[in-house]
Amino acid sequence: MAGPIEQFEIKPLFDLFELGGHQFAFTNSAAHMIGAAVAGGAFLLLATAGRRLIPGRAQSIAELAYEFVSKTLRDNAGEGGMRFFPLVFSLFLFILVANLIGMFPYAFTVTSQIIVTFALAMLVFLTVTIYGLWKNGLGFFRLFLPSGVPLVLAPIIVPIEIVSYLSRPISHSVRLFAVMLAGHITLKVFAGFIVSMSGFGTVGIIGAVFPLAMTVAITALELLMAGIQAYIFTMLTCMYLNDALHPGH
Repeated sequence: MAGPIEQFEIKPLFDLFELGGHQFAFTNSAAHMIGAAVAGGAFLLLATAGRRLIPGRAQSIAELAYEFVSKTLRDNAGEGGMRFFPLVFSLFLFILVANLIGMFPYAFTVTSQIIVTFALAMLVFLTVTIYGLWKNGLGFFRLFLPSGVPLVLAPIIVPIEIVSYLSRPISHSVRLFAVMLAGHITLKVFAGFIVSMSGFGTVGIIGAVFPLAMTVAITALELLMAGIQAYIFTMLTCMYLNDALHPGH
């Protein structure tokens, strides 16, 4: 039986090309990322195709997701933050669908890969930095000295704020990566206990009831975390975008 770590192994599906002595291949991770993007986009297109005045279940889910993300963005970044709605909504939907796909047996959880979550976090970081500098100019650096802080404390506060700002992509990405990784490992371990204990006859089968119950409970928890982690990543994105829009606050 495969160990709890093997489910995160990136495997090439077929080779693409060779460049500089390095072989580039289409992997299971890439396939699941494309699948998550296609599945999310297809759901929205199919759910809103009818555009009914009285929405059905699918259209209601799509509209609720739209309103949920837009309200989160407005609450954290103000009305001006709505210009970033396509980016924020795309991130939310991609992470949510990728997390849910990872719950299927034999599926690959792309959000359990630090390189994927770091790439998403860097996208947010670069968007905030570039737009903040473009919109505010040198005023963007007021972000590192919050309003109301005495200038005498600037030599202490500014370095702390700079380090905090530069570490955002790390904390932003590790939070999602760590939760999904730990949850799937725990789920695999308890599921492995069921199989192992069942091999000891009647006593083992009776004893396997406990890990079975834990597996069911952890599965429910993982489904909950799939949505919560998508929300947390989105909310932090909105808070960071607010810094680009209002660096002096």
